[in-house]
Amino acid sequence: MALLLLSLLLLCARSPEPAMAGDPFAYFDWEASYQSARPLGVAQKVIAINGQFPGPPLNVTTNWNVVVNVRNALDEPLLLTWHGIQHRKTPWQDGVAGTNCPIPAGWNWTYRFQVKDQVGSFFYSPSAAPLHRAAGGYGGIVVNNRDVIPIPFPFPDGDLTLFIGDWYVKSHKDLRRSLDAGAPLGPPDGVLINGLGPYRYNDTLVPPAITYERINVEPGRTYRLRVHNVGVSTSLNFRIQGHSLLLVETEGSYTSQQNYSNMDIHVGQSYSFLVTMDQNASTDYYVVASARFVADPDKLTGVAILHYSNSQGPASGPLPAAPDDQYDTAFSINQARSIRWNVTASGARPNPQGSFHYGDITVTDVYLLQSRPPELIDGQLRSTINGISYIAPSTPLILAQLFNVPGVFKLDFPNHPMNRLPKVDTSVINGTYKGFMEIIFQNNATTVQSYHLDGYAFFVVGMDYGLWTDNSRGTYNKWDGVARSTIQVFPGAWTAVLVFLDNAGIWNLRVENLDSWYMGQELYISVVNPEEDHSDKTPLPLPDNTIFCGALSSLQKEQSHRFQYSGASRVGKTVSAAMISTTWLAATWLLYR
Repeated sequence: MALLLLSLLLLCARSPEPAMAGDPFAYFDWEASYQSARPLGVAQKVIAINGQFPGPPLNVTTNWNVVVNVRNALDEPLLLTWHGIQHRKTPWQDGVAGTNCPIPAGWNWTYRFQVKDQVGSFFYSPSAAPLHRAAGGYGGIVVNNRDVIPIPFPFPDGDLTLFIGDWYVKSHKDLRRSLDAGAPLGPPDGVLINGLGPYRYNDTLVPPAITYERINVEPGRTYRLRVHNVGVSTSLNFRIQGHSLLLVETEGSYTSQQNYSNMDIHVGQSYSFLVTMDQNASTDYYVVASARFVADPDKLTGVAILHYSNSQGPASGPLPAAPDDQYDTAFSINQARSIRWNVTASGARPNPQGSFHYGDITVTDVYLLQSRPPELIDGQLRSTINGISYIAPSTPLILAQLFNVPGVFKLDFPNHPMNRLPKVDTSVINGTYKGFMEIIFQNNATTVQSYHLDGYAFFVVGMDYGLWTDNSRGTYNKWDGVARSTIQVFPGAWTAVLVFLDNAGIWNLRVENLDSWYMGQELYISVVNPEEDHSDKTPLPLPDNTIFCGALSSLQKEQSHRFQYSGASRVGKTVSAAMISTTWLAATWLLYR
């Protein structure tokens, strides 16, 4: 026994990753698998995490170290990405094709990252194949404030997470085959709320025997609702019958507090609202997520039920009204402009969010990124940015960079649209470490697009119709533009953001609309710290459990213990850094061998 303990201690001492001492650890043990479900009354397979659809929450606090052991029980490779989590110093944990080889079917892989200097509402989802998310596999991430940092509103009586999104009864594999054949996905079959279909508010539109979500609340209490659009491609309008939505946070930033009767939430976006249960509870109330900018919004309407404990009866009457003109983006763009940063509130640190005066920083790089409708390239339907449709190489970009593998990618992404034929390529933006980049998204396509940047939060400074020009900078908000990681760009319009490139790594910038993402509408930004001798500023070393693929396949060690789990609880448990279970460390180390 003594020899075993000594061996375990030696294994712990050899850990390749510097300890983040003093900050607690939270452990999660997850299995991704298929599960039968009938969200819209039709039997289909969904991707569940630990048998749950949506998956279990990841609830942690600022600066905690998060360890997630994932077993892939699907029949194809898997990655999980963590929307909005910045992975400071750990780009290896980002979980996208440019940073990680996918987890093969039947294998374990352990993510380990710190939620450094972050608070707010985020979500995780599968990303090895963009259309995996069309089958589920998503779940919520809550990063709480430390006790010493007060939140800028009274502490709510409850905390609830809602996932809204359009849904297809076709499998993600069938959707993929449609796109490969050059056919659009077509309209979705419905809208889900927390993985469930609509309440039967209308006997004609909603078939019988659909299981719906019921949200149980107590009268007079105030709840924080974290709402995430995890759908495929549809913008949704969210509202609750008879209740106001007090916006307080979006994607890690506290916002100026404003009441809304409804909110347009675009694909990949997350919002937090405070909702007070101040009605008389004569009936239940409708919770609605309905499609925007589509021909048949009645078909694409998700409905849940808000149930007071003293409710007198079922919800009744018409659904709360959506914005007047289904196709008018003016309402939505004006609403987006109204979302402002709370400059006096403390975020993850005690200093006010507004103490970072982004409007006073000199821009070092400007990228005008233009999208167009999908077009044929070499006989395949592709989506592009500046005329380039991204093709993922077999070797992740960040591994190719670290091991100096030639020919995997080029640091030559153009900073403006080029007057040339579109092409398929692996072209990367060469970012300047600690530079201040201005990115303008110009949407010349016909649908609303959402762009997401891993590794950072950017400041949303401008949004308008038409073509962006240098004169457009005169309209920028240089004081309280909200910092977030996902932003919408309306068709025939532009959105401008500013981002401080202080997080070294290779980071994915993608459209969150899954069909366009699958067809190549993404790119990567390489941010290299030239001061390699300053270890406090560079990424942590490559973890020993790295999976190698592509040109580096020969480095992959046989994972003889790939079917074993770590000893962590399935629901996750938290201990201080000084109390890490030796047994757990030993089991995890086997995965690193």
